[in-house]
Amino acid sequence: MKEDNKTKSRIISNLIWRYAERCGAQGVAFIVALVLARILDPELYGTIAIVTILTTILQVFVDSGMGNALIQNKDTDDLDYSTVFFFNVVLCCVLYAIAFCAAPLVSKFFDRPELTPIVRVLCLTIVFSGVKNVQQAYVSKTMQFKRFFYATLGGTIGAAVVGIVMALRGFGVWALVTQQVFNVAIDTLILWITVRFRPKLMFSFQRLKRLFSYGWKLFVSTLFDTVYTNAFQLLIGKWYSSAELAFFNKGKQFPELIITNVNSSIDSVMFPVASSMQDRIDDLKQLTRRAIKTSSFIIWPVVTGLAVCGKPLITVLLTEKWLPCVPFLQIFCFSYAFWPIHTANLNAIKAVGRSDIFLKLEILKKAIGILLLVIAFPRGVLAIGITFLLTDPISAVINAAPNVKLINYSYREQIRDIMPALLLSLVMGAFVLAISFIKINVILVLIIQIMAGICIYVGGAILFKVESFGYILNLIRRK
Repeated sequence: MKEDNKTKSRIISNLIWRYAERCGAQGVAFIVALVLARILDPELYGTIAIVTILTTILQVFVDSGMGNALIQNKDTDDLDYSTVFFFNVVLCCVLYAIAFCAAPLVSKFFDRPELTPIVRVLCLTIVFSGVKNVQQAYVSKTMQFKRFFYATLGGTIGAAVVGIVMALRGFGVWALVTQQVFNVAIDTLILWITVRFRPKLMFSFQRLKRLFSYGWKLFVSTLFDTVYTNAFQLLIGKWYSSAELAFFNKGKQFPELIITNVNSSIDSVMFPVASSMQDRIDDLKQLTRRAIKTSSFIIWPVVTGLAVCGKPLITVLLTEKWLPCVPFLQIFCFSYAFWPIHTANLNAIKAVGRSDIFLKLEILKKAIGILLLVIAFPRGVLAIGITFLLTDPISAVINAAPNVKLINYSYREQIRDIMPALLLSLVMGAFVLAISFIKINVILVLIIQIMAGICIYVGGAILFKVESFGYILNLIRRK
C-alpha cells in the first residue's frame, strides 16, 4: 500500500512539473506570438511555416523511435543510452548536410528564392535536437521532469526577447527564424548542464539492433503521421497563397497551444509509468482510464469555449486582419478534443510492447486521411481543414480497438468515461454562444463569456458530482 501511494505521489509530482513546464513555455510563447502577429504581416508567417514543416518532418528521424525504445525497455543501461546518443548525433549531422544541399531545390519547388538561407539556418535545430534527444529520454525514464521545466523555460524566455527585439528592429522573417533556433539551442544547453547523464565512449550494434527492432515501427508510424499532417500545409503553401497558409496555421495554433499543454504533460509522464506496468494489465487499464477521464474533463470545456468565443477572441488579441483564421480555429478545436483518447490508448499499446499494432493502426488511419485529402484539396483550404473533423473521430475509434483485448477496455467504458465532460461542455457552449449575440463592446462580451463558461461548467460538475472533478480537487488538496 505504501509503495502504491509512493508511486502515485511520484506520478502526481512529475505531472505537475511537466504541466508547469508546458504551461510556462506555451504561455510565454503565446504572448510572444501575439506581439509578433501584431508587428509582422501574415505572409511572413506563411513563409516560415513552409520551412518549419520541413524541419518537423526531419525531426522524426532524430528520434527514430529510439527514445521510446529506451523508455519502454526495462533494463536500459549506459551502453544503451550511449549507443543511441552517438547514433543520433551522426544521423542529425547527415540530415543537416542533406537539408543544406537541398535548400535551393526547396526554394525552386515553392518558387521562393528567399527560402534557401532560411532552410539552411532553421535546420540547425535538427543538430541541437540530436544532442539533447537521449537526455530527454533519460529524464523521462528516471522521472525527473522538473529538469524539463528549467530547460524549456530558459530557452523560451530567451528566444522571446530575441524574437521581439529583432521584429521591432525590422528583421522580418529572420526574427521568427532566430527565435526558433535560439530556443532549441538554449534548451539543449540547459538540459545538458542540469542532467547528470553523460554518454560514455561505448557503442554496440547489437544493442542498437535490439532497440531498433522495437523503435522502427514507432518511427515509421510517427513519420506517417507527421508527413500526413504537414502535407496539408505544404500543399497549401505550394498551390495556395502564403496568407491562406498563415490563416490555416494561426487557426490551428490556438487550440494546439492549449491541448498540447495538457496532452503532452500526461503523455510524457504516463508512458514511462505505463511501461513499468506492462505486466500488470489491470493496473495499466486503470491508468489508461484515469488519463482519458481526467484529460477529457480538462480539455473538452476549453476547446468548446474557445470555439464559440473564436471571433471576439481573435479580434481582441490579433486584430481584425486575422479574422479569416476563425473557421480554422473552430475546426481544430473539435479535432484536437480527441487527442487525449488517442494518446491514452496508444500509450497502452506501446507500453505492452506492441509497436507492430501501433504501425498497423497508423497505416489504416493515414489511408483514410489521404483519401479524404484527395477529395478535399481541389475544393479550397477550408475544405482541407474540414477533413480533420472526419479523420480525428474515426482515428479515436481505430486507436481504441486493440485495447478492447489488450487491456480489456471496451468501447462502452471509453464512451462512459468521456461522456460527463462532453455533455457538460455542450451545455456550457450553448450558453456561451448565446452571450455572443449581446450587442455590447467586444471585450466585455469576451469577459462575460469566459466567466459564464467557467461558472456553468464547474457548477455543473459540482451539481452532478462528476468523478473527475472530485479527483482533480483531491490532487490539489494533496499538494
